[in-house]
Amino acid sequence: MEKLSVIASSPLFEMLSSAELTRLAELARARHFATGDVIFEEGDLGDSLFVVVRGQVEVARRQTHGGLHPLAVLSPPEFFGEMGLIDKEFRSATVRAKTEVELLQLSAQDLREFRRTHGEGFTFIVVNIARSLSARLREANVRLAQKA
Repeated sequence: MEKLSVIASSPLFEMLSSAELTRLAELARARHFATGDVIFEEGDLGDSLFVVVRGQVEVARRQTHGGLHPLAVLSPPEFFGEMGLIDKEFRSATVRAKTEVELLQLSAQDLREFRRTHGEGFTFIVVNIARSLSARLREANVRLAQKA
């Protein structure tokens, strides 16, 4: 896997310079999960974000009777797990591999290290996360309005 090309294609890293993208590629760790593997569980402490390199992941929430309700399926170059880095809260959903999946993982520590040397790039990442969260909130509002 060419980490740099994956990072450069992700909307999470739009507007970053080539030096910033190169540094993030150095910090990112490749992860592999088999179909059905849980990447993280709702309620886990969030300390990393993930970029989908290959395959698909399913995002789901626990229902009161114990089952999982699917919310979204994510494919390359989408990302997930960013909320825990922003609000330092527990994971709001379970994410599992819908197919065999390859991911890049960046931890909170990785991003703190990146911020120390690439402050402007870090700001762009935060703006891109905010854009993504805003888009997801708008989509949720549309779904809720359709149910009303």
